[in-house]
Amino acid sequence: MEELIGKIERTPLRDVWRHEAHNFTTWLADNLDVVGEAIGLDLTLVEREAPAGAFSVDLLAESADARTVIIENQLEKSDHDHLGKVLTYLAAYEASTAVWIVAEPRPEHTKAVAWLNDSSSASVHLLRAEAVRIEGSPAALLLTSIISPSEEGTEVARHKQEKSERHTLHKDFWIALLEQSATKTGLLANVSPGEQNWLGQSAGRSGLALNYVIRQHDWNVQLYIDTGDGGVNRRYFDWLANNRSAIDKDVGDELDWEPLEERRACRIKTPWNPGGYRSDPQQWPALHEKMIDTMIRFESALRPHLDRLPSFEHLNASTDGAT
Repeated sequence: MEELIGKIERTPLRDVWRHEAHNFTTWLADNLDVVGEAIGLDLTLVEREAPAGAFSVDLLAESADARTVIIENQLEKSDHDHLGKVLTYLAAYEASTAVWIVAEPRPEHTKAVAWLNDSSSASVHLLRAEAVRIEGSPAALLLTSIISPSEEGTEVARHKQEKSERHTLHKDFWIALLEQSATKTGLLANVSPGEQNWLGQSAGRSGLALNYVIRQHDWNVQLYIDTGDGGVNRRYFDWLANNRSAIDKDVGDELDWEPLEERRACRIKTPWNPGGYRSDPQQWPALHEKMIDTMIRFESALRPHLDRLPSFEHLNASTDGAT
């Protein structure tokens, strides 16, 4: 006996759900498992037309692991208005996931959603909605994923967000430190705060810099030596190391003298001290006070030796040792 196979017939969405808000959104609210299956989440409805300022989210849902999910749908081609709403609702509810259901995704919006998944911490699903029948059967909703966040993309986005947050904290930390430093010393007077984890200025010789360095929970000050020539760097380092005892004594601490054999540069630094850019901002003034006082002592101890430092650039860089 010949097996009969039905043929799928597509029906305009508005022939099934005539009104977007009154019919389609209501049907989705009653059949949220269809959306959940399309994006791989177990969803529970929280609210229909949830308020978001002057706007309202079509559907506000929650995943099984208590993540907030916003769902925006339209019976037409994707448009800028609905893309803007998706972004607005994500921010308003600090949602981790957004689902944008459209009749026809435009290429530019597909690209925008892919960019969002790669550049933000949110997971955005773009789904194509179709109404289908099989040889006169009742219509069924077919949701096809056009863009969904990948594990790799989610990880990349997370790292980007962490990097952005870290850079913002770095800059805020340095701005506050420079303001406080200006009341005590002329060091770093002409330095602008950046987003990196170090801040410094020339030590008076090309390739030598006096730097503050911060990590999440600790900091130090250091003289970083990198003229671009490893041999010259080592000569400067060795010459200064000949005065190590006097310099350590004047700083009031036993410094770490690091020739950094595996790298071109050399470094002289204080030990790591507690307190970093993730410290409570209310603790920053006291922390900055310690850092500034340490830098003043550090620079003062090094200054007589830096002022007498010979020039080694003219020597053959392959010759080891100091003069």
